[in-house]
Amino acid sequence: MSEQVKASHILLMYAGSDRSSATRSKAEAQEQIAGIKTQLDGGTDFAKLAQQHSDCPSGGKGGDLGAFGRGQMVGPFENEAFGLAVGSVSGVVETPFGYHIIKRTA
Repeated sequence: MSEQVKASHILLMYAGSDRSSATRSKAEAQEQIAGIKTQLDGGTDFAKLAQQHSDCPSGGKGGDLGAFGRGQMVGPFENEAFGLAVGSVSGVVETPFGYHIIKRTA
């Protein structure tokens, strides 16, 4: 059986990122995700921020992506998710889809 993790994320897309309908610029997305990370570092609830800000449909579920194995996510996202300790929150991770903050939940 392959190794799996469970994770949640907050995704901010920008104009030109893969599958994006966002109108914000890359610089605007970068600034916004940095502000969200600051809120998380200050103790704001991850799920609440995902519901308020994430451009991924998972935002409605507090960012919950469920379980996934290696090879199911894009490289930078996968590497970060598998490298986190359970309960830990990543820094900002850039993928072709935009900017993510990842929380490993199991």
